[in-house]
Amino acid sequence: MSSAPPTISSRLWIVAAVTGCGAFIAMLDSTVANLAIDAIRREFGASLEDAQWVATSYLVALALSLPLSAWLARRFGSRRVWVAALLTFVAASVWCALSRDMATLTVARCLQGLSAGLMVPTGQAILSEAASRQQLGRLMGTVGFAVALGPALGPGLGGVLIDGLSWRWLFWINVPIGIGAAVAAKYVLPLREASSADRLDTTGLILVGLGLPLVLFGSAEIGASGLTLSSTSSLVAGLALIIAFVIHARRSQAPLIDIRLFRRAGFAAAVCTAGLTGAAMYGGLLLIPLFLLDSLNLSATDAGLMLFMMGMGAAVVLPVAGNVTDRYGALAVSLIGSAILLLSTTAFLWPSVLSLAWAPLLFARGGGLALAQMPSMTAAYLAVGKNEIGDAATIVNIAQRIGGALGAITTVVVLEKTANADNQLAYRWGFALLVTFAAGSMVTSMLLKRPLSQSDR
Repeated sequence: MSSAPPTISSRLWIVAAVTGCGAFIAMLDSTVANLAIDAIRREFGASLEDAQWVATSYLVALALSLPLSAWLARRFGSRRVWVAALLTFVAASVWCALSRDMATLTVARCLQGLSAGLMVPTGQAILSEAASRQQLGRLMGTVGFAVALGPALGPGLGGVLIDGLSWRWLFWINVPIGIGAAVAAKYVLPLREASSADRLDTTGLILVGLGLPLVLFGSAEIGASGLTLSSTSSLVAGLALIIAFVIHARRSQAPLIDIRLFRRAGFAAAVCTAGLTGAAMYGGLLLIPLFLLDSLNLSATDAGLMLFMMGMGAAVVLPVAGNVTDRYGALAVSLIGSAILLLSTTAFLWPSVLSLAWAPLLFARGGGLALAQMPSMTAAYLAVGKNEIGDAATIVNIAQRIGGALGAITTVVVLEKTANADNQLAYRWGFALLVTFAAGSMVTSMLLKRPLSQSDR
């Protein structure tokens, strides 16, 4: 029988809210810019291929800076790095809003992505360092709510701003949120003094700093243009560099990212669960809109509302998931979430049976993703010491990015190889792939660390 988890002070809730603001605008800008590509292309007279870099450059730049976040936090202190990244993000947002040509906008989006790659894992590390182990689930649920709210609100909010004002307002809205969070951070976020960080692992930085962006770039290009020589070679080269980084990090005395954390009980399972749920999420975000538009013949507006329901399912469930995780542990919650994800995805294999239940089904799928993913992230942080949380946050975020990229690309490959003359069969194979990801997350969830021992309480 579980005991009630300790009460969370108002100050800790404020820390979660402040770091959540940074995560919210970072996730919002990773989704809303996709809606503005056509408007930007028309205003600047650019090709669709050039305009697509408005979205792609953000993701690639984010992957470039992500591996550096843990080392910078050790070297300069987590709060300093987070505030600097947030202010840089705000400045880059202003630059995006004032851009007068495609080249300027693309450079500004790169700067946004670089700062987001530092801000998101550092914010998670700050929260994990400030909280006790039995408070972390609820606090991560609050931040997860902000992260899920970005993609949920993104399509609707972006459409309103583009139609009513201008695509530039997609970036102006970051300014008051970011400045407010930066001011609050000075008074609220704990200031941990910088430590004598090891010398920067330059070899590791080159390997993973090139490998991760190449994986995401190749995946984005495959999603946009299909399997080409450029996209496939980028993906393969990126994976090879990441494998080389893992080999290097195992031999290095002071690696950029300490992959020896995978030896900790439950950590590897938590990271794998985060990666598999990332694959299920991003594969679904690619496949489900196509299915709704093509197979169900929904309008773009109706399809957007359906996706909004999936985002709201995650946003509504996350705070509850955090509370339950603190009380009963990550294993049970993540396992239940993976089961819900599995069942709600399996239902897409028989669309004729569920012709009137798409909205609640997508709401359930979003809730299942939240229940599966957030506790696994919490479990990863619980499996390491306080001084290792920065590395853990970096690894979890990298796993989510790689999982999402590979989930999207394998979905594209399945669709291309099975489409031919029968699109319905192709969609069935696509959803079968998503079912496989969900089943995999169920298996890895079973290997998560059990509820906290008495020594941790």
